[in-house]
Amino acid sequence: MEVRFNIAKEAPGVYEALLASEKYLHHCSIEMPLIHLIKLRTSQINGCAYCLDMHWKDLRALGESEQRLYALDAWRECTWYSERERAALAWAEAVTLVGQGHVPDAVYNEACKHFNAKELSDLTFAVCTINSWNRLSIASRTPAGTYEVKKAKEQVA
Repeated sequence: MEVRFNIAKEAPGVYEALLASEKYLHHCSIEMPLIHLIKLRTSQINGCAYCLDMHWKDLRALGESEQRLYALDAWRECTWYSERERAALAWAEAVTLVGQGHVPDAVYNEACKHFNAKELSDLTFAVCTINSWNRLSIASRTPAGTYEVKKAKEQVA
């Protein structure tokens, strides 16, 4: 597939705004492994190859197991995700698929058992941010497989 356009070059203001969002997420109330887990799940739903590659690599660099990564799209059937992770994954799916029934009260009520209002706000922002990246990467045809994991201090500072 051929790249259609380079968002960083053609619309640097938009790109910088999304990078500012990432900077916030790297210091928010949600632990980074969970942020990357919901980013990976959201990217699975959206079919974003570039982001799948990125967040898989980031999670592996953080020590995530292959088993949990391979089974992520079947997380409801697996016992190796915590209740907090399950609530976050359900929330990420509902927010990503908002056009299919909005965000159900049952999903919200379960999320509230595991996240306070600040954490739920940060989690929602993370889902919205990765949905934006997914749509930009898919529309521009950003090539998958080119992402390299950065050291923690080199990531969005």
